[in-house]
Amino acid sequence: MKNYLFAVLFASFTTVCMSQDIIYGVRGALNVSNLDFKPDADFENKHRNGFAFGGFIDYSLSEKTSVLLELQWSAEGGKAESLRADYIHLPILLRFSLSDRLMFGVGPKIGLKTWAANDLFSTASFSGVVGLEYLITDELFIDARLSYGATNVIDQDLKKIEAKNHVMQFGFGIKL
Repeated sequence: MKNYLFAVLFASFTTVCMSQDIIYGVRGALNVSNLDFKPDADFENKHRNGFAFGGFIDYSLSEKTSVLLELQWSAEGGKAESLRADYIHLPILLRFSLSDRLMFGVGPKIGLKTWAANDLFSTASFSGVVGLEYLITDELFIDARLSYGATNVIDQDLKKIEAKNHVMQFGFGIKL
């Protein structure tokens, strides 16, 4: 897993260094998150509404493709206080232009826990992300993203259960 992650990061940054057009911006989003438990949770597991915010750099690779690197703070987990956790994420999205105003992106998201209601959550997380972005103007955009955890976010030393975080984000941003 570490070798795969290193290869993805190395390829992304190598490709980014060769790009010519760079766009900076900020983005905020509404999160709807929850945890998928295996085996199923024997308690009520409701979604958590939260928010995310961060800054991004979009490196153009060609007229139709780019790599977006974002540093994002995000409130995630479940609705119950004991199931809440906040993360700093680094999504790396390979983006493709579907039209003049619509972009599709896919890629990995690496996260580090910044806060949790208890010590149940592990420090790091890894997720896959897919999303669509629509340009309202040349600077303003709205987007929707779905991420699903690939790693167990519950510290395995504490519990014999597995939980994967999944998040839907509905965002708004500006390119500076």
